[in-house]
Amino acid sequence: MNILPDQSRLTIGFAHAAYQLADEFCARGAPSSCFEVRTLDELQARVYEADVLVVSGLWRNELLRKADRLRFIQSISAGTDQFARDLIAAKGVRLASAQGANERAVAEHAMALILSLARQLHRVRDNQARAHWRGMIADRRQREQELGGRILLILGLGRIGSRLAALARTFDMQVIGVKRQSTPVAGVEQIVPPERLLEVLPQADFVVLTCPLTPETEGLISRKQLEAMKPSSYLINVARGRIVDESALISALEQGMIAGAALDCFHEEPLPLSSPLWRMPDVIMTPHSAGETQRYESNIIDLLQENLARLYRGDPLKNQIV
Repeated sequence: MNILPDQSRLTIGFAHAAYQLADEFCARGAPSSCFEVRTLDELQARVYEADVLVVSGLWRNELLRKADRLRFIQSISAGTDQFARDLIAAKGVRLASAQGANERAVAEHAMALILSLARQLHRVRDNQARAHWRGMIADRRQREQELGGRILLILGLGRIGSRLAALARTFDMQVIGVKRQSTPVAGVEQIVPPERLLEVLPQADFVVLTCPLTPETEGLISRKQLEAMKPSSYLINVARGRIVDESALISALEQGMIAGAALDCFHEEPLPLSSPLWRMPDVIMTPHSAGETQRYESNIIDLLQENLARLYRGDPLKNQIV
């Protein structure tokens, strides 16, 4: 059953601090009207106008009290943990994620972080900033690594994790995956359930998190898991900050329990200046930008238009959550 007004009377709200979603939408000649806001205050002031809301980080569940016209939320991000599904369902609103819109970008970002750690590009950049020419290294353990034969452990073999596995195989890495179902994934030599995580962590040279944030994955990487990793191994997080116990990770890095980390997401964003992570030489940080590319607006509007068409036909949504 169609839950939206006719397209000529449809109002779509775009809410994001930076993305140019309204420009992309209007450039396609869509008949619906739209507005775009950049801050939570602006969204609170105009949410009552929207039949459809395209939003992620600016969403607050209290907005539902003002959103009497709202019938559909298209998340801008793959993660939807910020949306209270029961409240949204009770309001008669539909919700879809943006899963798949950034799978290529995030997998490529994770691979770039693996390469950066292996080739010590963070140290090279630091040396460049100091105009320091590093000499040749006698201790082989301190030199850059080659990826061939190294073991990559991927926690979460959805679209991003599966694409990362394929990329890793082109570098001749061996891939172990952690997921609940044991169905084969191309490029993954071994798949184990989450209950066996501690068993496979000691084998990994690189541990990459690509899993969603759920009650089961929150705090999944704590001190016990970090202790199980090899001292020469690296942790890469392109998933959600709260999957990692941040204080345990900081302690593990300070104690040399692991060799380093590459992090795209954190418990608090922006990361507070007081965080020791800013000053750790063997940590690479990116500002939750793994999925942010020049094509992202186009990918989101593609998904939005497909889901609007499905709603008008009365079909299930793509990536339907509620």
